[in-house]
Amino acid sequence: MRRIAIAVFSFISAASAASFTLEQVLSAPFPSELVATPGGGKVAWLLNDHGARNIWIAQAPDFKGVRLTNYTGDDGTDVGQLHWTPDARGVIYTRGGDLEFLGRPDPNPSTNTAGTEQAVWLAVPGEQPRKLGDGHSPAVSPKGDRVAFLRGGQIYWVALAPGSLQATMLFNPRSGVTSGSMVWSPDGSKLAFVSDRGNHSFIAVYDFPSKSLSYMEPTVDRDTNPTWSPDSRQIAFIRMMSGGSGFGGGGRGGRRSAEPWAIHVATVADGTGHQIWRAEQGPGSAFHPITMERPLYWSPSGRIVFPWERDGWAHLYSVPVEGGSATLLTPGNFEVETVSFSDDGKEIVFSSNQDDIDRRHIWRVSVTAGPPHAVTSGESIEWDPAPVSGGMAFLHSDARHPSRAAVKIGSATRDLAPETIPADFPADSLVVPQQVIFSASDGMQIHGQLFLPPGSRPGEKHAAVVFMHGGSRRQMLLGWHYMDYYYNAYAMNQYLASQGYVVFSINYRSGIGYGLDFREAINYGASGASEFHDVEGAGLYLRSRPDVDPARIGLWGGSYGGYLTALGLARDSDLFKAGVDFHGVHDWGSRSNAGTAAAAVAATSGAAGAGGESDAARTAYESSPISAVRTWHSPVLLIHGDDDRNVNFSQTVELVAALRRQGVYFEQLIIPDEIHGFLRHTSWLKAYTAAADFFKRKL
Repeated sequence: MRRIAIAVFSFISAASAASFTLEQVLSAPFPSELVATPGGGKVAWLLNDHGARNIWIAQAPDFKGVRLTNYTGDDGTDVGQLHWTPDARGVIYTRGGDLEFLGRPDPNPSTNTAGTEQAVWLAVPGEQPRKLGDGHSPAVSPKGDRVAFLRGGQIYWVALAPGSLQATMLFNPRSGVTSGSMVWSPDGSKLAFVSDRGNHSFIAVYDFPSKSLSYMEPTVDRDTNPTWSPDSRQIAFIRMMSGGSGFGGGGRGGRRSAEPWAIHVATVADGTGHQIWRAEQGPGSAFHPITMERPLYWSPSGRIVFPWERDGWAHLYSVPVEGGSATLLTPGNFEVETVSFSDDGKEIVFSSNQDDIDRRHIWRVSVTAGPPHAVTSGESIEWDPAPVSGGMAFLHSDARHPSRAAVKIGSATRDLAPETIPADFPADSLVVPQQVIFSASDGMQIHGQLFLPPGSRPGEKHAAVVFMHGGSRRQMLLGWHYMDYYYNAYAMNQYLASQGYVVFSINYRSGIGYGLDFREAINYGASGASEFHDVEGAGLYLRSRPDVDPARIGLWGGSYGGYLTALGLARDSDLFKAGVDFHGVHDWGSRSNAGTAAAAVAATSGAAGAGGESDAARTAYESSPISAVRTWHSPVLLIHGDDDRNVNFSQTVELVAALRRQGVYFEQLIIPDEIHGFLRHTSWLKAYTAAADFFKRKL
């Protein structure tokens, strides 16, 4: 009894130091999609403020942010895909629908009885936004006279002049168009796109003057990512070979290699093409994209810039259009992420974790040769760079201050809209997470961020929680994150620390930021769940700390992190005493439409194929939390929106049935009509409030 009383007192004494609420730490709006006009005279970005998403703009020389649109209410209506018109007069964007899984039915998390829509809009300062047509993925002509967009997998187009006719279908093809693949020729006379044929794809070109359609060097392979030459006569594209995934084969060794991908160049006039470069066998043979407007960039100097992992890290290379050896532009043990280019095409600006592996900073490099030069540095985090008049615009944050749009002119960095941060945002009450490198239970070195409760006294023992991000292709950082899902998760971790918990956020294997071999870890996920070693190692690390009560260690995470939460509880309820599982994967078999029963039958009978399929089914089942329910006895809170398009809601339905059969205590928070990455601010607040309450009662 005395030990319990001391533990409770420890929790209360630390919690009494809390100086903010969940509402306050979640109150800062989230910025994204920073884009600049040609010439850099203006920038635009998106700001999600308590669920109301609006476009903001700023103009040189003062770059004072002003709101362009005036949407209100937490109705779950998403906004994105921002593009300036070529004359910098207005911004074209998509509003509504599912912007992550384009083409799917429009979500309606607020249960609006009038229904919802997804449409392309034009916003001009001083005018009401004008709807251009139902659809998504707008591509603006460089002439500024019209915009193409997708509806139902087909291309529509509409003139931008006020009073123009309604959008019409460009032509009537027999196959769909890949979202985000449309790109205009620099002279505005043609539109290139990817024609998806299921088991292969073509680069197609529509010629407006002749109203004709042609295909560039069509084969049985998968061609993607068209980019135009500056003179509009040629197109470069990526070719991934048929007979195997160009994104890497599966298997127990991860996706480290594949039939090598290549870069081709085709002449638009007759469609003939040829290979100018091909990846080598081994590391980098499987194409790995990074965030740039086009994975290929054709510079005015006649070089193609592209990403490649030849040395095991995501880097930028360039190759002459005529072909030849590729030049490494960004050497070192780090990974390039968001990329853009200067107006003259001579320079690349990008974010990376060079020299600071658990943060992001802005760098610049020539398209012809490295090494890169730092634009920003220090204990802040910067991403989404965009060259502007006299300097650089970007988004940034740090451990205490949330994400904001900013501009750096000379040596001075200034926020574009500082007034958007609420006056009572608790920046001064937040803790600075510590970088910790710990050993997984199999010895692999894993990075994490440790949040210690403020005001803790020597000798106090705290409850602790391990947080696992989703993805799994993600990396948590030493500050506010650049993705909205993890921006919210960082706020939750800060709140838990303020309530007296020791919080340990871990970057388990199969995530990004630490190279190809770490991302494509041996036996990860459904091929062996090797990430469990990292979760277990995090629990053992916490148990060894003198400020942690070893009897009160929990888990929480979403999506892939929900999977690892459930896996940790199922395999080691003695170590992990409670968990909160947001929309996690619980059965790899049913996720791949095999089903638990089918996986179990295959695992015991060996009936599938010649043994390969049965072995894979057996391994997938054994890698799933559902296979270890018999040893699960810790309580869990399950949170899931029932319109989830990433992780099927049936994953939670099946787990609940298994937990009931086993007699495991569980609670559930089901959010009707909400998707995977909750669209409503109210949904996040409800879920985090329930999670904090659950941990308070169970830890």
